[in-house]
Amino acid sequence: MLPPQRISCRERRAFHWRTASPWTTCLRVTCCSRLRFMWFALMVLTVLCVALQMLGVVRQARSSKVLKLVSEQLVRMPAEIHRPMKRKDWENLESLWAVSTAIIEEPVDQHSFIQRRDESENPHSEEEREQVLEVARKKFTSTTKAVPPMEASKLLIDQVAKLFPHQPQRPVITKNNHEIQKPPQSDDNTDKYTVKSQAVTCQPKNHIVFLKTHKTASSTILNILYRYGDSHNLTFALPLNMHSQLFYPAFFAAHFVEGVRTRSVKEFHILCNHMRFSSQEVRKVMPKDTFYFSILRNPVAMMESLFVYYKAIPAFRVVKSLEEFLIQGGRSYNASVPNNHYARNILTFDFGLDNTAPENDTELDRRSAEVIAAVERDFPLILISEYFDESLVLLKHVLCWSLDDVSSFRLNSRSERSRRPLNAETTERVKLWNSLDWRLYQHFNATFWKRIDSTLGQMKLQEEVELLRAKRMKLEQMCLQEGGAVDPAKVQDSSLKPFQYGAAVIQGYNLRLGLNNDTRRLCQKLITPELQYTSALYTKQFPQLAAARAAAAKKIAASRNIATHRAVKRNIETNAHMAVTNNTSHNNTNIAIADKHNLNILANSVVHSERQDNFDVHSVTKQYKNKEIKGNSDKHTTQKHFINSKVPQESALL
Repeated sequence: MLPPQRISCRERRAFHWRTASPWTTCLRVTCCSRLRFMWFALMVLTVLCVALQMLGVVRQARSSKVLKLVSEQLVRMPAEIHRPMKRKDWENLESLWAVSTAIIEEPVDQHSFIQRRDESENPHSEEEREQVLEVARKKFTSTTKAVPPMEASKLLIDQVAKLFPHQPQRPVITKNNHEIQKPPQSDDNTDKYTVKSQAVTCQPKNHIVFLKTHKTASSTILNILYRYGDSHNLTFALPLNMHSQLFYPAFFAAHFVEGVRTRSVKEFHILCNHMRFSSQEVRKVMPKDTFYFSILRNPVAMMESLFVYYKAIPAFRVVKSLEEFLIQGGRSYNASVPNNHYARNILTFDFGLDNTAPENDTELDRRSAEVIAAVERDFPLILISEYFDESLVLLKHVLCWSLDDVSSFRLNSRSERSRRPLNAETTERVKLWNSLDWRLYQHFNATFWKRIDSTLGQMKLQEEVELLRAKRMKLEQMCLQEGGAVDPAKVQDSSLKPFQYGAAVIQGYNLRLGLNNDTRRLCQKLITPELQYTSALYTKQFPQLAAARAAAAKKIAASRNIATHRAVKRNIETNAHMAVTNNTSHNNTNIAIADKHNLNILANSVVHSERQDNFDVHSVTKQYKNKEIKGNSDKHTTQKHFINSKVPQESALL
């Protein structure tokens, strides 16, 4: 089709573009377009990619060909040459030595797996190799006959070590003591509980979660963790608002920890206060490499301790003894009543699991298996309270700590006079009542000793237990008066008195006099009770929050004292007015005036002593009223006695 006549050049060019073939159009776009340089670059890159792809295919083909040749040569070679050397092969060292000698004497065959030989060039290679091996074997036998067995074996081992430098070494028997030096064990078959050498692979663990269970010697473990973290400047996940527990018995939540909501703490190292465990929430607070552990106690002994300590809970309040509670079948127990969770399967409850009693043996088997599986999933280590020293030794190895780190005194322990042994019948009833806890304890008591056998062994365990006890005895002699724990009434430092609760008598300690500053600081940390140590760590980590809370507490206490003192003043003035009104005789007028005057002095003394905190309004009012009632019979003598004796007593109280 011819272009129309008398058209412009632009129209003619557009006409040729429309009528041209696709290849012509593409060529014109490539060569004549403004973007022709970009098109050229794309074409060059495409060619390079294709070339690289083809080169890779060629190299892969050559590699596969070489590998095929290598495999063919390896199949031909004797099995002793290319087979990996194992420990059982040490019995066949003579044949290995012969093979090694043959390889050295025939250097061409040493690299036969790299250089392929044509069968026509060496048609008798297999036969010649066998002949060389036989000659080498005879030569080795003749040279070792005149050498002592020890020297021959040593020579053989040295030569094989040179030939196979990457193979494991054989146990060597020394000349002096003839003791076997065992080679290092392989990590392939290492038991999952094995603790590796501290000098090589063991690093102290600083990210730790300890589930603090009730009445299981967990307060002593808490003190160990507190001292370790305090001395290494680690950060604790402490309860919000200076609480002693993480809002137990509610399930743990991340915002229960001070510093989580405000994000004032970037990293937490240790979480160890009382809580009801929730794996998902705990992992929101702690790093991924955190180590989890807890401690269990025999539910029989633990039930006796719980009954004494939590005697005020509704389940125990109405019975006189634990035997009576169990004989009645726990009739006073109601799971829906607050605080009754202490009375049944408390260990299962602390682990965040359902602690309701199973209805039959089938359900008991199923639920106890679920409880054990859940605890094993979250806690790699479970300690046993009855074997506390052994547990500390195992904990020392697992955490890669030192003996000083796990040395401790017993804290929050009861005096012997508040303990009661249980008979066999009561023991069996406790096991049935706390069936889930009993199954849990049985399982982890067995796994505890299996772990001891697989990591330390009984002999090593006993050695370290003796060292730990000797260390504790040395600390007791250095730090403590009277050689051990004393009743709370005998604790001299009020800041070190343990918290008393229920009918239990919780013992404390007295420090020796004349200790230097460093020793006293160490000893004081060893005996500081849980509540005081928690408060001290809170003040250390959050000084501004602690100061604000202390100021608020002082303000609240001052307002309460002012209100109390004003109430006392009003009561005194009211009683004085009543006394004046009742004195109608003229002879008693002067005495009443004196009463009013002295009572005003007493009221003024109360006002001036408003800053003191230990004032009991009920006791003062009751004493005054008793005096007034008694004075109705003999007003003259009684009121004079009250004026002369009562005012100093009230001033002393204030």
